Amino acid sequence: MIQCRSVSAWLVLVVCGVVPAVAQQTDSTAGAPPAVLTRGDAIAAAGIVAATAAIHPFDERIALSLQRPALQHNAGLQRTATAFRLLGSPGVLLIGGTFYVVGRATHTRGLAAAGLHSAEAIVLAEVAGGLLKWTTGRARPFTAGDTLSNDFQFLRGVRKGYAYSSFPSGHTIAAFASAAALTSEASRSWAHSGWLIGPVLYGSASMVGLSRMYDDQHWASDVVFGAGLGTIAGIAVVRYTHGRPRNRVDRWLLSGTITPTADGGHRIAFAILPASLDPSHRWSAVR
Repeated sequence: MIQCRSVSAWLVLVVCGVVPAVAQQTDSTAGAPPAVLTRGDAIAAAGIVAATAAIHPFDERIALSLQRPALQHNAGLQRTATAFRLLGSPGVLLIGGTFYVVGRATHTRGLAAAGLHSAEAIVLAEVAGGLLKWTTGRARPFTAGDTLSNDFQFLRGVRKGYAYSSFPSGHTIAAFASAAALTSEASRSWAHSGWLIGPVLYGSASMVGLSRMYDDQHWASDVVFGAGLGTIAGIAVVRYTHGRPRNRVDRWLLSGTITPTADGGHRIAFAILPASLDPSHRWSAVR
C-alpha cells in the first residue's frame, strides 16, 4: 500500500487537492456577466501561486526521490509514465478534436462544443505557459542534476532552449485545461455529472504531471503551477463561451452545416446571424 508520507503520493494528493479548490472558486462567478477573467479567477490565481510557493522548498527532495533506481528501472512505471506523457501531448488535443468531429458529424452540438472549447482552453493556457517558460529560464531537473531548483535566469529559455524552459509544465497545463473544460461542459449539459467525470479527468491530469516528474523533466512546483493555470483557462473558456453564445469562434465552428449537393459535392454553410433574424446572411462554400 502506498503510504501518504511517500513524497510522490503526497504530491499527487496536493495537486488533486489544489485543483478542485481552484475549480470551485473560478466557477463561483458563473452567474455574473461573462468576462475573460473574473475576480474569482484572481483569487484562484493567488491560491495557485501560494500552493506553488509552498511546494517549492520540496522540489529537490521530490526530484531525487523519483529518480531512485528502484523506481526508474521499473518497466511498469516506465510504460505508465510514457502513456500519461502521451496523454498530455498530443493526447488531450486529439481527444478534443475527436469530440468536435464526432459532434459535428452526428449533429450533437454539446459534444462538438466540448471538443472545441477544450481545444481553445489548451491553446490559451499553452500560450500563457509558453511565455513563462521562455522568459523565466528555469533549468529542468535533468539539467540541474535534481539539486538546483532555484536556477532561474530571465530569457535563458529563449537563448538556450528546451533544457532551460522548465517552469511551468506544458504537458500538465494541457491536461488540466482539457480536464477543466470537459468537466465544466459536462456539468452544464448533465446536472451533477461533474462529480462523476471530474475525479477521472483531474486524476488522469495529475498523473500526467507526475509522469513529467518521473521522467525528470519538471520540478514539483512546475506541475502545481501548470495544473492551476490549465484549470483556470479551462473553466474561463467554458464560462465565457456559454455566457456569449454568439462569440465569433462558436458562431463559425459550431453553426456551420455540411450538406450534399446534386453534383456529388458538399456545401458548407455558416450562419452569420440566426436564420430567424436574417436568413439572407449566410456564407457558403462548395467543395
